[in-house]
Amino acid sequence: MRRVLVTGASRGIGRAVALAFAERGDRVAVHYAANRTDAEATLRRLPGSGHTLLAGDLGDPHAARYIVDSAVAGLGGVDVLVNNAATAPSEKTLHPVTDVSYEDWQRAWHHMVDVNLLGAANVTYCVARHLIEHARAGSIVNIGSRGAFRGEPDFPAYSASKAALHAFGQSMAIALAPHGISVTSVAPGFVATERQARKMAGRSGETLRGQSPFGRVGTPEEVAAAVLYLASPEATWSSGTILDLNGASYLR
Repeated sequence: MRRVLVTGASRGIGRAVALAFAERGDRVAVHYAANRTDAEATLRRLPGSGHTLLAGDLGDPHAARYIVDSAVAGLGGVDVLVNNAATAPSEKTLHPVTDVSYEDWQRAWHHMVDVNLLGAANVTYCVARHLIEHARAGSIVNIGSRGAFRGEPDFPAYSASKAALHAFGQSMAIALAPHGISVTSVAPGFVATERQARKMAGRSGETLRGQSPFGRVGTPEEVAAAVLYLASPEATWSSGTILDLNGASYLR
């Protein structure tokens, strides 16, 4: 049994990851930023016992430390961290350079970098120090994005923050290996989460499915399966890797 902190676990990929760990007998700290109702629904679905619920805005460095401290207290320690929480592309976060004001451009960049990169970096720091202080091996898995490689012209801050997250993960893989801590990342393509239901309808759905030669998009469960493997002791030698999960929709 391991103790697992999953950030942004109220729904979507985060929920699937939390379920995957709980189903193998691990105890999970379910973190959410604002949607307590969905986070509580995730918690109720987890098999087993000893799970806990945590709230906090990862854009706030003080909240990031509090989240890790609360996970350690609630689970009795943290062995695995999954950095999933992120400000994702949406109609509200659109910021193409040709169309937005300088003020909106600044707002989008600060918010996405604060959560997607700095939030993950701060939580990683706190979990890594916890593991090192207790001389425990562990695993950290970052949820990146295909957009880090192919670009996101309407969401440049998102793709930049995910590319930086990948690079940060590789730096941490080298820094933490002497302490028995593996650090990996996954780079999903489009994933059919609840939040993307509208995009999957009509012509936009056909376009998205057509990006992959499989003729479909990914599922949260497929991402969770990859995370589960990368966080396992058997995958320690994969530390530093960035695993593409996009159904051959983008090759590099």
